[in-house]
Amino acid sequence: MTGTPGRPDRVVLMNPGPVNVHDRVRAALAGPDECHREPESQALLGTVGGKVTKVCGGGLDSHATVLFTGSGTAALEAVVSSVVPAGGRLLVIDNGHYGERLLRISNVHGTASVRLEFGWATPLDLDAVDHALSADAGITHVAVVHHETSTGMLNPLRELGALVALHGRSLIVDAISSLGAEDLDVVRDHVDWCVGTANKCLEGMPGISFVCAPRERLEGLADVAARTFYLDLSANYRAQVLKGSPQFTPAVQVLRALDAALDLALAEGVPARTARYAARAAEIRAGLEVRGIELLLPPEQRAGSITNAHLSNGMTYDELHDGLKAHGYVIYATQEKSAGVFRLANMGQLTSDDIAGFFRAFDEVVAPVGAPASLIPAVEKRDGAVSR
Repeated sequence: MTGTPGRPDRVVLMNPGPVNVHDRVRAALAGPDECHREPESQALLGTVGGKVTKVCGGGLDSHATVLFTGSGTAALEAVVSSVVPAGGRLLVIDNGHYGERLLRISNVHGTASVRLEFGWATPLDLDAVDHALSADAGITHVAVVHHETSTGMLNPLRELGALVALHGRSLIVDAISSLGAEDLDVVRDHVDWCVGTANKCLEGMPGISFVCAPRERLEGLADVAARTFYLDLSANYRAQVLKGSPQFTPAVQVLRALDAALDLALAEGVPARTARYAARAAEIRAGLEVRGIELLLPPEQRAGSITNAHLSNGMTYDELHDGLKAHGYVIYATQEKSAGVFRLANMGQLTSDDIAGFFRAFDEVVAPVGAPASLIPAVEKRDGAVSR
């Protein structure tokens, strides 16, 4: 089992959220019990919302953030179910599992939608998007996943945003796995509805998600009939932002943890966090490649916080997962269309020592099922690592 000073039982999470968090974030969970209707708890909504807005690139006067107690999917469902008017239509851009999820959410709520499918691990064709928007004047909104973690692909948000804006449509972005670590600016990228979560690249705890949007867009939701109750984005905006009080009971302690995580994120800055994640990703990818393990995507298509790789040496995912977990490392499977692929995320408070320790454990797990005996010493020499 890997460890750090003072925490010998630390498990290294290499799944794409929840993540290993800073001790300050963890400590924030242990604050005093409090009532969500008291002034200090209500003020927390505005404080956290303002910090999220800053991370997204929005101005505090021009943009607002609405918080939900729920995973990232809750906030995503709030947007998809709330912003498309009865006479509108949603263009869903799909090149992976989470693009498919956007369509499923839309269908559940009876939102008129059009699917533009490119196929898993296939880059977006902006010309095809341009054609779809030109051919269908009834499309009012476009939805896309920024970081499609089912494949590890980073979609071209800046170019897509400019294109959608050129056509005068409204852009919904699932930034659940990108916000805080990838280059994203809601103003520059023409993002009207930016959806994120606490427990990925913002390095908070699971349980809080949010929507950052221009205030004028949020005000315009008053004219859109509600399709949900708890996830009604307009009602939550009016309660939280306009009245300064939550519509429903929020997870106050998780909000406290997110507040601490946002302070750390803003102090570090997105460019620095991007660089930190890129360094960890490079260590992971180099370690896999030197072991002869094929990566799923070419370098120019990969996000900086996850690496998808093919299983090798005849090992099943369960064998690899269970063997690594016994050493204190948690990896992640992928969805059925990417069978034979496993995922290694480097979100959160991971260090170079964590990655080196992972590969020492990896070599111990893989060697018994047929890894070339000559490979492991060469890798240990390259890393300068000594097995524990």
